[in-house]
Amino acid sequence: MDSRHEGADRLRSTTILSVRSAQQVAVGGDGQVTLNETVVKATASKIRRLHQDKVIVGFAGSAGDAFALLDRFSRKLESFQGNLLRSAHELAKEWRTDKMLRPLQSLLVAVDEGHSLLITGNGEVIEPDDGVIGIGSGGPIATAAARALVQNTDLDPPSVVQKALEIAAQICVYTNDQIRIETLP
Repeated sequence: MDSRHEGADRLRSTTILSVRSAQQVAVGGDGQVTLNETVVKATASKIRRLHQDKVIVGFAGSAGDAFALLDRFSRKLESFQGNLLRSAHELAKEWRTDKMLRPLQSLLVAVDEGHSLLITGNGEVIEPDDGVIGIGSGGPIATAAARALVQNTDLDPPSVVQKALEIAAQICVYTNDQIRIETLP
């Protein structure tokens, strides 16, 4: 196959942002799914509640891959009675070592009342120092905006997520303003 055509139909999707304070955590995402330069869906939902609504997960990357990972992560949560850290480490270990999972192209943000985690296919489980995680096409923009808002305003996490995602939508062509936000507690 001609290397110029590899990845020609690259599916780009989403910006996911999580912001945590001492009282609350919020996870939000936009709704845009893009195939090359075409918006194929504007209202996709990339945020899910798992384990009796006590865990919120957001995903970026290939939708099919993300759903496969969400299914496995949900089973891990059930196996470990909702223990987010243990479930995340077990998923990351499985993701890194399982030949079928290894090529999956997705990132997960998973939060509960006590932890905010980024889970990657390289076997990494990362908990940010400042409680802000951004992934996906507009993730770096949303993260920068959220950190500025956290440091310079008294906005609560859902408001920070809303405003930061709106900023990302103004800059990133793969992010739109169809924002969905979930919070805990």
